[in-house]
Amino acid sequence: MEKAAMGVPVCILSAKTGRGFGELEAYFFAGQTLVLLGSSGVGKSTILNRLLGCAIQDVQEVRQSDSRGRHTTTARQIFILAGGALLMDTPGLRELQLWDADDGISRAFADIDALAGECRFTDCSHKTEPGCAVQATIDAGALDLARLENWRKLQREQEFLRRKIDPESRHEQKQRIKQIMRGVRQMYRNREKG
Repeated sequence: MEKAAMGVPVCILSAKTGRGFGELEAYFFAGQTLVLLGSSGVGKSTILNRLLGCAIQDVQEVRQSDSRGRHTTTARQIFILAGGALLMDTPGLRELQLWDADDGISRAFADIDALAGECRFTDCSHKTEPGCAVQATIDAGALDLARLENWRKLQREQEFLRRKIDPESRHEQKQRIKQIMRGVRQMYRNREKG
């Protein structure tokens, strides 16, 4: 897990046994506000109940049919923990979008950005190009492929949002698609002639 998010501490928890909660609670300080985020049914409210020492938030059992949690929490709510930290429980997230996150992505993936600067081609996609420093590092086992996939996903999301809010980017994308489609049509015309 830590390979996918370098520099981010990972705490493995069990609400049933209490395993890992001491490690998690070390991050809570009086006056600090924290938030539980995640998909619906992953156990955010269960974690909160364990931290509070009582069942304040309603929870449901994991479904037997697919071992998935069930949506229970419907509104955000803040709770005061024993040490004075505030913890917000939230309903499950359906979608999370990054806005203007280029700087944050660059900082979080500084290792990949540095490797990309060493690639033979400046427009390297880090897939099959010769002289790709990123792929060489993955092949050597020094970079986790899952980390590169996370970086790619965030890059795609940023590009999508850029096109969504920037008319010029949207226009450039449309022009690229038109050019590709012209090429495809021409290829089929050439096949029909030949």
